[in-house]
Amino acid sequence: MTVLGSCGAFPEPGRACSGYAVDWDGYRLLLDLGYATLPRLLAHWPDGAVDAVVVTHEHPDHCVDLHGLFRMRFYGDPGGPKLPLYCPPGVLDRIGGLEPDADLHAVFDVRPLPGSHQVGPFALTGLPLPHYVPNAGIRIEADGVALAYTGDTGPTPALAELGRDADLFIVEATDRDGETDRPTRNLLTSTEAGHWAGRAGARRLMLTHFWPGNDRAAAVAAARKEFDGEVLAAEEGLTIALGPN
Repeated sequence: MTVLGSCGAFPEPGRACSGYAVDWDGYRLLLDLGYATLPRLLAHWPDGAVDAVVVTHEHPDHCVDLHGLFRMRFYGDPGGPKLPLYCPPGVLDRIGGLEPDADLHAVFDVRPLPGSHQVGPFALTGLPLPHYVPNAGIRIEADGVALAYTGDTGPTPALAELGRDADLFIVEATDRDGETDRPTRNLLTSTEAGHWAGRAGARRLMLTHFWPGNDRAAAVAAARKEFDGEVLAAEEGLTIALGPN
């Protein structure tokens, strides 16, 4: 799994918003494709070949570069096979607003989330998690290895289910500690990310979706107070091997 982007809301200089590239024995899966992730995807996979895309929700810091991928396929490979796109309602409408004169279904074979699907070698499960718009936390499993990713979420017991015994649990850590007094919570702190990764029994925790300007080292330190396993900060270009070391 390679981090394409790690910022929430908008990219910091030299970074990108949410995006992750998973390569499993040559099968290429994308998890989210936010601002500035497409050039990083093309640097990682220069041919731009992707087997499937999973988008957690319609906020543009998670999906806007899907529009660039559409244009690559629509204009660069017209008539090619459709690309499976797993996403909640709203994602295609959001991207369609950028391309009202073209049919996005000419490129994408859209399949609904939340729900369960077989995606190449992966058993994919999408669980609804609390956010400002419908958001699906993603769990993919193959050969006894599990990768889980929250997208954006507030605190919920469903996080323990999503990340249960995961080899790697990618958890958003947008809020700073002290920003937890809102009546409705739709984002997590790094401390909460550590708490829920511990509740899940995950092996490793990767913090992501950092608000621009947040102190990443402090976020990792806060998560380590709640989680006994390895804690990583998502960094653009970082590649993590999945499965037992």
